[in-house]
Amino acid sequence: MTGSETRDDSGDGSWRAVGSVAGWQTAASLCYYAIFAATGFVRDAFSVSESLVGLFLTAGLLGYTVFLFPSGAAVDGYGEKPVMVVGLLALSVALVGVTFAPPSYLLLLVTVALLGAAYSTAMPASNRGIVAAAPAGSKNLAMGLKQVGVTVGSGASSLIVTGVAVVAAWQVGFWAIAVFAAGYALVFATRYRGNPGTGRLERPRLAGLGGNRAYVALVAAGLFIGASIFSMLGYTVLYVQDVVGTGPALAGGVLAATQVTGSVGRIGAGSLADRLGGPRGAATVALVQLAGAVALFSLLVGTGGSFALTIAVFVALGLTIHGSTGVFYSCLSGVVDDGDIGAATAGGQTALNVGGLVAPPLFGFVVESTGYGAGWALVAGSTVLATVLLFVVRRRI
Repeated sequence: MTGSETRDDSGDGSWRAVGSVAGWQTAASLCYYAIFAATGFVRDAFSVSESLVGLFLTAGLLGYTVFLFPSGAAVDGYGEKPVMVVGLLALSVALVGVTFAPPSYLLLLVTVALLGAAYSTAMPASNRGIVAAAPAGSKNLAMGLKQVGVTVGSGASSLIVTGVAVVAAWQVGFWAIAVFAAGYALVFATRYRGNPGTGRLERPRLAGLGGNRAYVALVAAGLFIGASIFSMLGYTVLYVQDVVGTGPALAGGVLAATQVTGSVGRIGAGSLADRLGGPRGAATVALVQLAGAVALFSLLVGTGGSFALTIAVFVALGLTIHGSTGVFYSCLSGVVDDGDIGAATAGGQTALNVGGLVAPPLFGFVVESTGYGAGWALVAGSTVLATVLLFVVRRRI
């Protein structure tokens, strides 16, 4: 049975159900990405170095990654709705827990790892919900809209946490987000019906997924996509400050512009993929986006210093590689059976996260020893490998 054969009984393929899932994704991302907005406050509250602030963020991503497969198994076994409700409530509790960690840095690491573990419910559950809820012929667009929830949530959390900190303690922003997320979870529980699972908790059928050559190639591509995206987002601000010579505000504006065009790219890519049709259409659009990103990263290798060129390149990177995740997940859900979407998504997201864990430190090492040109060459090479693997995927479906 393919993803298009099942429909969510809360809307029978309605945009209202898609909106409910996208809203849930936004609320979940509000909680998780709040920690990225609070790095400066964490450094001051715990009197730690920049490297220990990095460890704080890594603890969250590690908790997120480790619990992806258990979350995927829960989604396949019990359906997406209970996992989404419990997951969002757990995010609220964990976010509040982070605010009570000071002055213990160890307790901070534990609570942020629990926050990441709670966020591991996001992709397996929301992807399953979108596959079931999307109106016929609009799955890619629906997936793109849902993925916009990630960028909207992360951007809004930054505004809330930093904005509230101007007039109150940074913890108040966390509490406000937690209250909103808990409230949304309760509304979601009453308004969204969801789809049943198998009724039993089982180990993910990795052997079956491993025999799916298109899926394996897609997961491998996800590793390099994650490496490129996390490296780009992690070093955009520093690159603009160090090479172009702007202040933090303008550098942050470039990153924000990349996030905005990433949202536009996800919606546009999804709409175009729907016109082409099926997982092959999604793979085709993602392939074009990644090929464009290779050219853009190559520009960064040989140029630098021009603010106009820099902002143009990063805005375009938002439309290309940063805007490709929606069609990536659409393609992934289209090459596996409905009963395996939770586990399949966990595999894809794990690959993306592993790329995000490994590549940015390597990028930083290359920059320190050789320069930004070599760092962007590394990212361009990673994107080339992702492009080649997407080409293989397209040939196999």
